Amino acid sequence: MSFSGIAIKDSRTKDIVERLDSNSIAVINHSDMDRVSAESLAKTGVTCVLNAAESISGLYPNVGPKILLDKGIHLIDNLGLEFFDAVSEGEVLRVIDDEVYRGDELLAKGVELTENYVSQKMDKAQLSLDTRLDDFTRNTLSYLEYDRDVLLSDMWVPPTDVPIAGRHVLVVIRGYDYMEDLRALHGYISETRPVFIGVDGGADALLEAGYKPDIIIGDMDSVSDEALLCGAQLIAHAYPDGSCPAMDRIKALGLSADPWALSATSEDLALLLAYHSLAELIVAVGTHANMIEYLDKGRGGMSSTFLVRLKVGDKLVDAKGVSKLYRTSAKPIHVIIVIVAALIVMIATFAISPALRDSLRLVWIGIQNSLG
Repeated sequence: MSFSGIAIKDSRTKDIVERLDSNSIAVINHSDMDRVSAESLAKTGVTCVLNAAESISGLYPNVGPKILLDKGIHLIDNLGLEFFDAVSEGEVLRVIDDEVYRGDELLAKGVELTENYVSQKMDKAQLSLDTRLDDFTRNTLSYLEYDRDVLLSDMWVPPTDVPIAGRHVLVVIRGYDYMEDLRALHGYISETRPVFIGVDGGADALLEAGYKPDIIIGDMDSVSDEALLCGAQLIAHAYPDGSCPAMDRIKALGLSADPWALSATSEDLALLLAYHSLAELIVAVGTHANMIEYLDKGRGGMSSTFLVRLKVGDKLVDAKGVSKLYRTSAKPIHVIIVIVAALIVMIATFAISPALRDSLRLVWIGIQNSLG
């Protein structure tokens, strides 16, 4: 199998997708490709992905490679950092099976991923899940003592430009099934008009779904300039020592932001902000809630998330739960009832209105005449 195309290169998969199309070959360096990254790549129409690292190492059962293969995308692994450094964006590459050429020059030979290869890796990863769970738990517990006092005690939160007290808050993270969840919540959103908080790329998800974020919170590394410039209040996630790399980008755009230093994830900060601002209900879209999802995100533990969810749990609802409970579409029986009721009204009107009967009779005669 052979491919040729223009090399589009980036070490961050989430940054490369905006530049890819069906004429491109994606050149990445992404170990254990996660589901969200794979789905983003597949949406670009790209047909060949070259990975300097292992898309599936067997460390845990990540589904990214399977998603690409199911979409018919050619995936070559283990091409190496030397290959990654040698490729320049914009040059034409030619791929033949598991070999990559620049002109007639062989740049690297990798491992062509197949369904059987990925399946074997997934089986191996499933067998090692007990070990991963033990490591994950130990890592979580090692941070709990520090995080406990920071997260469970009363804390300062940045004041918000939009009032939150007594309102519903929709927190959107660009995670699993985020667009499907947003579509399912359309009726709920129209009725309750919640405060929208986008966590980094979640702000772009809101814009894509037709909503304007009220607040954007995060380290601003995966959110577009368009979202940052949409008029939302910006809250920059800072390190516990007070440093805040996101501020450089924000200032470069001529914007300002409220820094918030806390040892937690950006999605945790969004939940805490809504909770301490006295939201009536917090609805989470695309959040990470289990070990596999956190390993997919590249985190070895979830101490802050564990504590935050304990703290806000009485007000927190997962979007999938809301979409199942809140249905605006009519059931078939309701549609039938409406149709029958309309027919009854029409029949009754016809029965009591001689003028209407005469009019309909004339129409019928006209139809018969036209048909001979």
